[in-house]
Amino acid sequence: MIWKKLFILLVGVVAVALFFWFDLGRYLTLETLKANRDGLLGFYARHRAATVAGFIAVYVVQTALSLPGAAILSLAAGAIFGAVMGTAYAVVGATAGAILAFLVTRYLFHDAVERKFGAKLTKLNRELDQAGLNYLLFLRLVPIFPFFLINLAAGLTRMPLRTFFLGTLIGIIPGGFVYVNAGASLASITSIREIATPRVLGSFALLGAFALVPVVYRKLKGARN
Repeated sequence: MIWKKLFILLVGVVAVALFFWFDLGRYLTLETLKANRDGLLGFYARHRAATVAGFIAVYVVQTALSLPGAAILSLAAGAIFGAVMGTAYAVVGATAGAILAFLVTRYLFHDAVERKFGAKLTKLNRELDQAGLNYLLFLRLVPIFPFFLINLAAGLTRMPLRTFFLGTLIGIIPGGFVYVNAGASLASITSIREIATPRVLGSFALLGAFALVPVVYRKLKGARN
């Protein structure tokens, strides 16, 4: 068992190291996307299924390994596939990658964390059993929490895979659509910072707050009782 875990960990470390060693991040920039958009559209016109499958596969790997470039991939989805289908493909890739990161983290580290901090995590796990979906939706919707850290942290808890799947799938749709829709008008974008405006971030924060309304209501009701 320990050798399987070490092998999986080694594969992940090597993959991340190769990404930075070959400086693959240089392909995940706004300038590179703009320069190659016509070529990507031409390839998509000739090989639709292969382009969709390849895009989703790249998004899965990027998310699973917690690599940089998610924003550019979402912009690329809009530039190549359009706002609606681009959002669908980006959400599928990001959700699948997040689930893979969640499962690998749980397999590699969950037992060790339970042995060392199990007693201290009892209250957290009990809370997640009752309202895990609400908390995860809040974390996914409010963009101040790094996406990859949520994947890893959730894997260390007892959150059911079903809850993680639903919370991730639903929670990333609004943010995903904003970036993909911006990618559909790629020529007008000069910086990624233009997309995540204070107004957009505030809207996401408000959605996240609504996700916690049932939790607050339950706690207030319990306090009165």
